[in-house]
Amino acid sequence: MKLLLGLVLFSLFATPSVTLAQKQSLMVVFPKTNYQTTSQKIFFIGTAPPNGEVLVNGKPITRSKSGHFAPSFPLQLGENLFTVRYQNQEIQIQVTRVSTQPEIPQGLAFAKDSLTPAVDVAKLPGAQICFSAIAAPNATVSVKLANQTVSLFPQPQQAQLPANSAALTGQNQPSTQTNAGKYQGCTTVSQFSSLLSYRNNIASGATVDNDRKNVDLGKPEFQLTLNGKTITQPGTGKITILSPAQLEVVEVIADSGVARTGPSTDYSRLTPLPKGTRAAVTEHEGEWLRLDYGAWINRKETRTLPKAIPPQTIIRSVGYRKLPGVTEMVFPLQVPVPVSVLQGEQTFTLTLHHTTAQTDIIRLDDDPLISRLDWQQLPPTLEGGQGGVQYIFNLKKAQQWGYKLRYDGTSLVLSLRHSPFISSASGGERGRLFKKQQLLSGIKILLDPGHGGKESGAAGPTGYLEKDVNLVVSKLVRDELLKRGATVVMTREDDKEVSLNDRVAMIDKEEPAIAISIHYNSLPDAGDAENTKGVATFWYHPQVHSFAVFMQKYIVTKLGRPSYGVFWDNLALTRPASAPSVLLELGFMSNPNEFEWVTNSQEQKKLAKVIADGIVEWFRSVR
Repeated sequence: MKLLLGLVLFSLFATPSVTLAQKQSLMVVFPKTNYQTTSQKIFFIGTAPPNGEVLVNGKPITRSKSGHFAPSFPLQLGENLFTVRYQNQEIQIQVTRVSTQPEIPQGLAFAKDSLTPAVDVAKLPGAQICFSAIAAPNATVSVKLANQTVSLFPQPQQAQLPANSAALTGQNQPSTQTNAGKYQGCTTVSQFSSLLSYRNNIASGATVDNDRKNVDLGKPEFQLTLNGKTITQPGTGKITILSPAQLEVVEVIADSGVARTGPSTDYSRLTPLPKGTRAAVTEHEGEWLRLDYGAWINRKETRTLPKAIPPQTIIRSVGYRKLPGVTEMVFPLQVPVPVSVLQGEQTFTLTLHHTTAQTDIIRLDDDPLISRLDWQQLPPTLEGGQGGVQYIFNLKKAQQWGYKLRYDGTSLVLSLRHSPFISSASGGERGRLFKKQQLLSGIKILLDPGHGGKESGAAGPTGYLEKDVNLVVSKLVRDELLKRGATVVMTREDDKEVSLNDRVAMIDKEEPAIAISIHYNSLPDAGDAENTKGVATFWYHPQVHSFAVFMQKYIVTKLGRPSYGVFWDNLALTRPASAPSVLLELGFMSNPNEFEWVTNSQEQKKLAKVIADGIVEWFRSVR
């Protein structure tokens, strides 16, 4: 799956159909010539007629019965030239391996773009401010910031962590990386009052934001001394110390603000923040804001509330209303505060940050979903906030069916979806749900054929594209589900491009009992395409874990296919919380032998029937 594994867009150089591909004798689908990678090896995907040999740099390679191939080759740093030959045909491909190590200057200079912080940074008094630079070994490096001089020291060797995708190839062990040439050092500015005392001292370089009394320390000045010579160079990011008494307060303007563990998209996601959420900002790093409960958010998803104080609220009563298919809990607050969600085996935990309880009464009838609601007051945070209130919903059954969070004015509304068996049938009807020809009566299922249009996904040895097989198999699964009485919604029914946001929005709007995104797999450059095969299932929210594990085992067992594994993965099509959502990778486009199974029409029909049967059996198990 291209989006999952970061594989290049095969559509840039792949033949668009099997029929066209068969007109050529020798075809190399991947890599294209002049391909660049940081990997230590690369695999080739292609095909040729099964009779005769295919040689790469003069050596024969292994092929499938139909003539497909996917051998891997080691790469040296720099240019690597490969010659692929079949009979009198020859294709030359150049692959360049680029180093992941920064280039260390040999003379009196800092490495390009090595000075950090590289963006504007704002911190509270007492917070650590760290600097780094890359320069020649045996140099003396320091930083001048306002009235301080901070020495930067050479750093010892440390482990280099692999990319997240390394977990997909079983190569996710850290490797040692030399820190030769890397200098680091940190300081703190503890006394805000002392900064104010010299704010008009031009020599110090410090100025004050008169609106918020923040102290701008300017850009740090890096100094490098080597062999008796010295140079100075200003950093690219300025340093600001925030006034603790007048913190900026922001409001989330995105429908679902993306909260993260750190200041970039590289960091993990936390519970999304509903539109209207307010929080104080305790740190800036470029476009990223650290909110007072600990999460980071991009500034573009917020707006500043002038003169507002850091939000804190009390809560008294908690409201309850049972609606068709859903139970809503209403938490009346003075201001909309950040929230966090944690799903357990038979619990749903909601935390309201910066909230203090004055609660004496909560209404909760004999609900079809909730057996009991407990709550507790949490201690204050390290930043001095009021802590929060944690609500623990004890559920009648382990399987959860989705939830939504929104602010209605200043009241937080939590919607917990009921079991589809409750909403689709009642009384004696429930007992007949699984009778012949009506096994999924009243059950809505959303199918998402991955990719489409310009988004081609991975490609097999013949150039056949993942987007096409995704659609073929999804339609077969749809037909099988319709036979069993299900209502089926498709995100696309032809070769058109549907954005990830639109697919997610469709799940949120349709609120299916389950959502399944159908894909076929490929590998990162370092993968072993020739020997890696099998079915995989990806999940994100605990509410879908049971379904993910069940379907993986069911498909593998019934079809006798290899198992690639079950993965927790932060994917757009596994993230929707409004319904249990999984992503199925039903085989590897990049594996020469499995590709033949993937594209076999009879095997596709068997696969679709097994998927539909597995869905039925899982619903039986959680009814």
